[in-house]
Amino acid sequence: MTESWLFPDWPAPGRVHSTVTTRDGPGVSQAPFGRFNLGLRSGDDAQVVQSNRAALRQSLGLPAEPRWLRQVHGTVVADLGPLPSPEEPEADAAVSHLPGTVLAILTADCLPVLFCSEDASTIGAAHAGWRGLAAGVLEETIEQMQRPATRLMAWLGPCIGGPSYEVGEEVRKAFIAHDAAAASAFTATRQGHWLCDLSMLARQRLQAAGVTRIYGGGFDTRADARFYSYRREGARSGRFASLIWLSAD
Repeated sequence: MTESWLFPDWPAPGRVHSTVTTRDGPGVSQAPFGRFNLGLRSGDDAQVVQSNRAALRQSLGLPAEPRWLRQVHGTVVADLGPLPSPEEPEADAAVSHLPGTVLAILTADCLPVLFCSEDASTIGAAHAGWRGLAAGVLEETIEQMQRPATRLMAWLGPCIGGPSYEVGEEVRKAFIAHDAAAASAFTATRQGHWLCDLSMLARQRLQAAGVTRIYGGGFDTRADARFYSYRREGARSGRFASLIWLSAD
């Protein structure tokens, strides 16, 4: 049931492990959530989601329970260890310097970005919808990793693709106000609306921050039925997870 899961193809050190789930997996979610919804805030039964999360840990042999976040489309970055807290931190990114800490980002069209340092001393994960991306969530994550950006690498996970993502003028203005080069990530459609390439915008932001080793991309969650998609399925869309962790050796 995990054959459709993704295992990022990037030159990360051997101690760095990463996986992206899909809606297919050893879960028990019923329609309309498919089988392997991992999001607690999408209308699915909480006990079912917790069962799916337990199956995730068992399937991957994770060293600890993933550190789930309460994502709010902001730029707060949590510095986490392996031990869970009573409540999920309200943050849209996380970093860790401790082996055994499993960072987890939930998405259903927004862009998950995984980070690691070239010496495998630190990892990061960010949830980049357009608001967080425009506000600087990737730059904040890089800052909190406490390593030179030139010593980091990033992997862009599955998000909505440019041909599927129409946005209003306010989105385009938010990015162009930061960098005029962002205009290349938008294609005009009807009056006041644009197709938006989130992955391209993320690459631009990462490169401007000094990260040159950028991998992944090329997905479209709305067009690819393996993934949950808010644009395709609406408010009762499930969530898939992008995970990264460090082993002890």
